Amino acid sequence: MRYRKLDASGDYSFGHGSADLYRDQPEAVAQAIQTRLELFTGDWFLDTTEGTPWRQDVLGKGTTAVYDIVIQERILGTPGVLSIDAYSSTLNRDTRALAISATVTTAYGSTQLQATLR
Repeated sequence: MRYRKLDASGDYSFGHGSADLYRDQPEAVAQAIQTRLELFTGDWFLDTTEGTPWRQDVLGKGTTAVYDIVIQERILGTPGVLSIDAYSSTLNRDTRALAISATVTTAYGSTQLQATLR
């Protein structure tokens, strides 16, 4: 798996040759998970069925029982993910942020995922 690194601003890294790429590393899978979680269903013009169903299954009232399942399914559907070894989430209703922490086994080793989604 080859994946272009993102810089601190979330933009693609360019200008440093192969140093701008992850190649067969757990970090590539972690970044793929992060970008898949941040993509809302319907936002990608090439495939409007692709994305995390934030508006449908995660946000709003009555979703507390299902949003962790939806997010874990999204993680498990990421290429290179073999299993989720640990998972937790914390919802901050005041800031409307969902913090996710996961340990994931990938085809290239284990990786930690820390994400705050708003």
